[in-house]
Amino acid sequence: MSTRNTASDFTLLFGLWLVWGYSWVASKIGLDFATPLQMAAYRLTLAVLILGALLWWRRGQWCVPPLWPTLWLGLTQTTGFTLLSTLALLQAGTGKVTILCYTMPFWTLILARLFLREHLRPIQWLAVGLALAGLVCVLSPWHGRAGWQGELLALGAGLAWAISAIIAKRMRESHQVDTLGLTFWQLLLGVVPLLVLTLVWPQPAVTWKIEFVVILVFNGCIAAGLGWLAWLHLLSRLSAGTAGLNVLAIPAVALICAWLQLGDVPTVFEWIGIGLIAIALGLLATLNYLFERQGLTMQ
Repeated sequence: MSTRNTASDFTLLFGLWLVWGYSWVASKIGLDFATPLQMAAYRLTLAVLILGALLWWRRGQWCVPPLWPTLWLGLTQTTGFTLLSTLALLQAGTGKVTILCYTMPFWTLILARLFLREHLRPIQWLAVGLALAGLVCVLSPWHGRAGWQGELLALGAGLAWAISAIIAKRMRESHQVDTLGLTFWQLLLGVVPLLVLTLVWPQPAVTWKIEFVVILVFNGCIAAGLGWLAWLHLLSRLSAGTAGLNVLAIPAVALICAWLQLGDVPTVFEWIGIGLIAIALGLLATLNYLFERQGLTMQ
């Protein structure tokens, strides 16, 4: 990979941090207007529409990628992660939910070692340790177990996301797939169960206001649609473990946005955790840049 491509990948990753980080705050606000199931179904429907339009505009291939891997990818990455994380937001604070959902990189490391035979260098394990210490500080488990249902749902969302990352990586190892087409089809297959649930499970009426429409457009078109497209692209460029560890910056963005807009002020331990995660990310980014320049691999 060239230095220019490496810089482009990290620029894309930085943009993803900002968009996905703020999307958690937007989702929390959106729950004042709709149920978690409605929020998940509507935002993902918009994501399918925007990606379908983009696929048509680029005259991409409409053929379905390998069906079973794409279906499992949709059920884990789209159905499972989105619904579980939105339900968690209803029962717990935005910052804590985001942090727990982003235990995904640690699940990914375990799954990547088991199924992809990926390995980390000793100095990378130092970054992992710093990031883990940061997560522990943010979670502050010594403060009690209030809101454990939301925490459990958030951890389940993180595990579902990690499984989807492994599925996507293995699919690319055995099949040539178009990133845009794969993103579209996994979203379409993943949103169907959510739409079916909205029909068979009685839901209160949505409070349609301009603020809610803006939230749906942002979370559906930008965060869910273009965001998942960027994520799958990054998975094709980086190892599953490396890509997973780098998105640890997103909880920090979500915490700061929740503080500024929702008044959810981080504690001293949360600020320490954010700092440790930032150091870990900086170390990983530096290592990745040096290894790429030397023509080495992160694995």
